[in-house]
Parts: sequence; structure tokens; C-alpha cells
Amino acid sequence: MSLRLDYDGQTAHLLIDRADKRNAFTMAMWEALPGLLEQVRDKGDIRLLILRAADGGTFCAGADIRELLANKDDADWRAANQAAINRVQHDLARFDLPTMAFVEGDAIGGGCGLALACDLRVATPAARFGITPAKLGLVYPLHDVKLLVDLVGPGQARRMLYTGALLSAEEAQRIGLVETIADSPAALADAIMAASPHSIREIKRIVRRVLDGQAEDDAETRAIFAAAFDGADFAEGTAAFVEKRKPEFGK
Repeated sequence: MSLRLDYDGQTAHLLIDRADKRNAFTMAMWEALPGLLEQVRDKGDIRLLILRAADGGTFCAGADIRELLANKDDADWRAANQAAINRVQHDLARFDLPTMAFVEGDAIGGGCGLALACDLRVATPAARFGITPAKLGLVYPLHDVKLLVDLVGPGQARRMLYTGALLSAEEAQRIGLVETIADSPAALADAIMAASPHSIREIKRIVRRVLDGQAEDDAETRAIFAAAFDGADFAEGTAAFVEKRKPEFGK
């Protein structure tokens, strides 16, 4: 299926492994990805998920165009393919753990969409980003357009979508599409792993509420804030602060 998981301590690497096709996604890959997310979730001791190319080259060239053309007249296949893509993007954007896309080469079309659905994006200087449906007479899904607009704003989103232009890593960082340019995701990953997993988990949920339109606290968010003071991570974090040492958080 050209997707596989690799584990390094408490970090899971979801590897796109179809280099001979520039890591283009087939229907089978879209259908398989949610199950791989469930495997990471069920493992129980994982604190970070990194999505990356297995070979360190092209991140993902998007959907497999040859497969798409072969099935373009099959309405049932097209509907199933759209549903599979939508599920991946929804599940990845709302995954319980913090997620990072490490982009070493091109992230185009649906490949850029996968990076958009992650919490954070680290790009090497060689990375390029583009969303190209307008060059093919196609339309980008609303959910993914919102992910793009949330990151770069409507003006830059329109520029990317209207032109299909490929942006360098530097340009992507300038407009807010990429958080960090680095040759490795290690520095950002290490900083995340050093923080409270409870804090990150709940902050991620609150950020998603904001992105989905919530602007004021409700009973649930107030309860989340209050409960943290009774948690083990708060006890460890404050003890470490007083003792002038690095905190040692649990899972």
C-alpha cells in the first residue's frame, strides 16, 4: 500500500514509500491511512507523529493522476475516492497527538493538503509547495481550502489556488505555510517531547475549537483549565521549576 509506520521511542513516523511515483497517493493509500493513525493511537505510549517521505525526496506529488484518469468516467469510484481523501484530511487534522509534516522535496496538490492537515510543518531548503487543481480543471475540497486559509489568510490562499504556483520553502515560511526551515525535524520534535503531554493534548483540542469557530470559553474549556492544577504534569512542572531542573513528564 506504500505507507508504513516506523517507531523511534515515543515518536511515530508515518512514511510515504512510493518514490518511483513521486509518492503520489493511490486510492488504496488514502483508504489505508486512517487505519495507520488508529494503530499509532492504540499503541498508547506515542507522543508525536511525523509524516514524511521514506526516501527523503519528494514528500508527495498529490493524487495518482494515472489512476484518476483511468477511473474518471466511473462516478462510483470518484465518489469513493473523494470520501477516502476527505476522511484522511479530517482524521489527520483532528488526530489526538501532535502531528508534524517534515517536507524535504515537493508537496503538491493533495500532498500539500496532507502537510496542511498536520499541526506543524518543517521544511528543508529544497522543499516546494503548490496546490495545482486550477491547472487541471479541478477544484480543491472546501475542508482543505479552510486549512489553507487558516494558515496563510484568504489573499495568499487565493494566490496559491488561482495560480497553482510552486512556492519555495522560504516563501512558504514567509506567508505562514511553514513554521520552520531545517534539515531535520529533530529540534522541534525534541522541544515538543520536552513539554507536558497533557498540556499539548488539551491545547491542541482548544486550538481546534478556535479553528472550528468557537471564540468564548464554555463549561468544558473552563473545566479543562481548572483540572490542570490537580494534574501530575502540573505537580512535576512546578517542582522542576522550583528545583531549577528539567521536568520529567509521563505519557
